[in-house]
Amino acid sequence: MNFLSCAECREMGRGQVKVSLWISLVTLLIHCPSICWAFLPNFWSRVLTLSWDSYTHQYMTEQALINVTIETLISTHGYQQDADSQTGLGRAFWQAVNEVVSANADMDFLSATRSDPVYHFDSERIEGATEMLREFWKQTVLLTQKKKYQAARNSLGKLFHSLQDFYSHSNWVEMGQYTEYIHLLNPKEPPVPVASEDTPTCAACHRFSCYNNLLEELVQGPPRPLLTTGYFSTYPAKPTGKCSHGGILDSSRDQGAEGGINKDSTSPLFSPHHYLHKEAARLATTATLSVLRDLRHTVGPKSFLRLFSVQQPPSLVFVIDTTGSMFEEITAARMRVLSIIRARAQSRSPGLPGTFVLVPFHDPGFGPVLETDDPDQFQLFMEDLTALSGGDEPEMCLSAIELALIHSPPLSEIFVFTDASPKDRHLYSTVKSLILEKKSKVTFLLTEDQNSRMTLKDRRKRKRRKALSPDRFSLYSSLSSISGGMTIFTTNTDIQKASAIVEDSTATNKVTLLHAESEADSSHYFTVDRGVGGVTLHVAGKLSQCLLSSPTGVNQSLLSEAGPLAGLDHAEGLYRVNLLPPIEPGQWQLSVTAQGPITFNVLGESTLDFFYYFAVVENETHPGLRRVEGSPIADVSAFLVVSVTGLSWNDEATFSHVTLLSTNGESLQKILLNSSSSSGSSEELVGHINSIPRMPFSMRLSGRDGKGNELERVSSEMVQPTHVQILVLSAPQLLAGHHSTVLFEVFNHGPARWFTLIAKDDHGYLSDTKDSSFSIGERGSVRREVELRIPLSTQSGQTVTLTLSVQAQDSPDSNYAVVHLTVLPEEPDMSPPSCSSLRVESACPPQCSLGNWSVSLALKDRGHSGLASMQLAKGQGTITLLHQETTRKTEGENPLTQLHKEATEGQASPLMQLNKEAQEHQLHQHRGHGHQVHQSEPSTLVHSDPPLNISQWARGRHITLHYTSNCCDPQAELLIWDRAGNMRRCHLIASQQRGLRENKKNSASSRTAGLVFPLVLFSLLI
Repeated sequence: MNFLSCAECREMGRGQVKVSLWISLVTLLIHCPSICWAFLPNFWSRVLTLSWDSYTHQYMTEQALINVTIETLISTHGYQQDADSQTGLGRAFWQAVNEVVSANADMDFLSATRSDPVYHFDSERIEGATEMLREFWKQTVLLTQKKKYQAARNSLGKLFHSLQDFYSHSNWVEMGQYTEYIHLLNPKEPPVPVASEDTPTCAACHRFSCYNNLLEELVQGPPRPLLTTGYFSTYPAKPTGKCSHGGILDSSRDQGAEGGINKDSTSPLFSPHHYLHKEAARLATTATLSVLRDLRHTVGPKSFLRLFSVQQPPSLVFVIDTTGSMFEEITAARMRVLSIIRARAQSRSPGLPGTFVLVPFHDPGFGPVLETDDPDQFQLFMEDLTALSGGDEPEMCLSAIELALIHSPPLSEIFVFTDASPKDRHLYSTVKSLILEKKSKVTFLLTEDQNSRMTLKDRRKRKRRKALSPDRFSLYSSLSSISGGMTIFTTNTDIQKASAIVEDSTATNKVTLLHAESEADSSHYFTVDRGVGGVTLHVAGKLSQCLLSSPTGVNQSLLSEAGPLAGLDHAEGLYRVNLLPPIEPGQWQLSVTAQGPITFNVLGESTLDFFYYFAVVENETHPGLRRVEGSPIADVSAFLVVSVTGLSWNDEATFSHVTLLSTNGESLQKILLNSSSSSGSSEELVGHINSIPRMPFSMRLSGRDGKGNELERVSSEMVQPTHVQILVLSAPQLLAGHHSTVLFEVFNHGPARWFTLIAKDDHGYLSDTKDSSFSIGERGSVRREVELRIPLSTQSGQTVTLTLSVQAQDSPDSNYAVVHLTVLPEEPDMSPPSCSSLRVESACPPQCSLGNWSVSLALKDRGHSGLASMQLAKGQGTITLLHQETTRKTEGENPLTQLHKEATEGQASPLMQLNKEAQEHQLHQHRGHGHQVHQSEPSTLVHSDPPLNISQWARGRHITLHYTSNCCDPQAELLIWDRAGNMRRCHLIASQQRGLRENKKNSASSRTAGLVFPLVLFSLLI
């Protein structure tokens, strides 16, 4: 991985990227986080914090995955390691790595995990964090063994994040430890004792760099050293004498003991123990490598390589109509499978054979999903496929496509053979969401004439109950257009020739050089570079003329003559053009005269390709770029992150910009990328989009090789900008025989209007499957939840795909969220509930009877049984329990800021002076309407009351309560039970946290620290 140098950052800072970076840096400080902090999340964090030589979660994770993967290939396949070893790992491998890295970074960004110290080894929650680590390990192994690889990668990314955080947030390095802490994932190894809640751990430090501020007994004993981790901000409350996380973004650093111990970066501004950062990173990397090697040993080398899609060719996914009229189509698909499997066998590729998926459908049935990684087994699936008799003309096609998308890997090529329109049109939004989430292409081969002309024989084969609509295939055309695939209208006679597109599209190392659609006559250009091998052009539609022009001006009329440039293979509905070798590098032109709509697709053979995602600067948790889930929001700014893969170490290529392309291939916007030379097989570039276009667009990456020749690659799927957004707030694990709730929030970035929500899961576990409608005010939001009931007979390891789609009722605006959930084996719930202080107010006067103190608490059950009851065992005060309803409206401010404020309400922050100019450049700009939160009537509890049943209040979520008492009674004890009988004693002390008062006292110094940093940054970026 090649990261930016200081000089490169200055170069990148020029122009629009410079302005955007400056805005982001200012906003990073003024929106100072009050939540957990960790090793920097990703490569962009090093730019934001000026810690160029810091090791990030992303870097450590990527390097460990690459090293252990190559190590495995060498030991099992005789893989030759050289300078280009990474190039041969394959495009699917880099996609798998991106998934692990994204799951790792999400721990810092998602609302369900970013503020919870258990996920980050913060606030001395070492026991709970260790249990969480072991759960992630069990999930990863189980899911890998069940071949649920995408879910396993997600679990592994979470494990890596928590594991790496331990070495940065604890005093393990300061103890003089030079090896990893084996006990974290191996309970048989002896543990190091943890400092108790009343044991001071740090001495005060009033400088950015804190040396020797850990108390001696924490580092050396006697009799043995004690483990501790730093407290961050005010959640949970930091007891006096404990260590803080530290750094300018941690408000608890000004509470006794002042200072901090984190080793997240090499910058003293952010990490008081910055001088130990590299040692912490070394141990974190060693621990990450050990996990991967243990995983390989547990699941076996073959499953390990499949988990990361190493050297795998594209998946072969068929969705096939099996009604009586489909004999020719089934035969054509069967022959293509045989040809592809033979070609892959003859290539003697060192990699694994890939994934094969078959989903048959008819009416009224669809499925089952036939999935295998054995080519011979897949051939048997195809041989057993037969055309059934009869059936109504509309069939369950979208249901079958939904299953294919769920069970196939990301970036799959899906081919649908049918002659019938969809009966299940209501699934269009769900299928569209899955296509966008998986970035898979769907190509339809339709043997039904567009104008419904049928022979007598065809009419006998297929019964009809009503006249067919002339636009009955419009949903297919829409889905193929969105995915970057094609819709080919052919005939039974030509289906064998037309199905050659399957073989073309699933060949190894295929990249896209052009993808466009047109309604009439048009000309399109594509660039072939010296690194591109065989080039194939697909044109779907009906052509009258087709002229191909080479870079040197040689022309060939493809429809009327043979020539020196290309050979033409024509089937009804599809023209296949193969450029003849030697292929001339440079810009080619294809000009056509068409009869109706046409689609162009140009494929080349090359390892060089790219991935991308949209991101915004994360200012409310960790400094870095947070991936935008779902479709991006139109008319606002965002960053575009591009990962270039397949570069050889000796390639001297540079990439200057990305062009946003309309559906017909016209340029909409040019996005400049930061200047960076390639020096490996994966490189990340960043550009800033001032305003995301409203219309759908695809992307073309442009650059030059070492000799100055043009390089171009195209990502053909159509990005769907929108003005509505879904943010998933909680995605619980599932247990057989239990119900679970998924909480989410829908944001409206446009005027007040009505929306329709469609929720769908692939197993029918949703308790309510009806579409719901609701209104959202201008720049407002509402919270909703869906409940899944898991049957008792459900096997552990089963994955459930929940798709949430929201559609505006008066416009095309829509968006989606896809939630992947896992059914875990139920084990005895031995974990007691947790109790964390959110806020303490204690301003007791000398005469205690004249004042009160209060504390706000969050109660949560980490086990699966759920909260049951609570009782005030000691104390003369009153507990008030308030439960916020999950359906609400939030307006009047940035909705993500609102979420953050609710999670951390009352917490003090050293840099909370808002800068309006910087605010205006953020993704969400919400003004002026206030917000409403509906609440139930409060419940109260005093010392003499019996235990209060809180199970209905909790319903699988955390609850908050408020305790108020007279200053003459400064302590209290709360007992909390879960349904398994586990109990937690929660001690409340009036003086346990002085954060709010001390923050006021130190607000001047905090503001000074906040001003010094942007001034330094500004001088470096000029």
